[in-house]
Amino acid sequence: MKAPEVYRTERLVLRRPRASDAAEIFGRYSSDPAVTKYVGWPRHVSTVDTEGFLAISDSQWNQWPAGPYLIESRQDNKLLGSTGLGFDSPTVAATGYVLARDSWGMGLATEALTAMVAIAQTLNAGHIYALVHPDHMASIRVLDKCGFRLEQRLAKFLEFPNLDPGQLQDCLRYGRSI
Repeated sequence: MKAPEVYRTERLVLRRPRASDAAEIFGRYSSDPAVTKYVGWPRHVSTVDTEGFLAISDSQWNQWPAGPYLIESRQDNKLLGSTGLGFDSPTVAATGYVLARDSWGMGLATEALTAMVAIAQTLNAGHIYALVHPDHMASIRVLDKCGFRLEQRLAKFLEFPNLDPGQLQDCLRYGRSI
């Protein structure tokens, strides 16, 4: 079973990324130091980096039942950020989300994460989780709102390349059964 390539919520359209999205992704969020501070991938310094993300996105969609989604406004089709599902196995999926600065504080991450849980559920994933930096309180609040619970603190587990390149840092694993 494959996930839908387009999924609509009350305010959002979540859709599979296309190669033609590179410049807009780069301009809206992937090159912004404030937006990428707590993500697990290096801030994009050119659209070549963004094109690399899009290639990875295609490979995930080809290998697994889903992959990354872009988040757009239903009202005006404006690109707001991205989310998605990354599968460890057919029944365990990781998720995350990143929003452009002008999309913060409006409940859009909560709406996008709720959609990821719903999609994972239709794919019969039994567990969904997210890794988050311990200082990223806004993201932790979103996870809490969506029924995720702290599963464990992972010591020196993940590099946050936009905080301290090359250094493994602690992260929190939040998850929920679905």
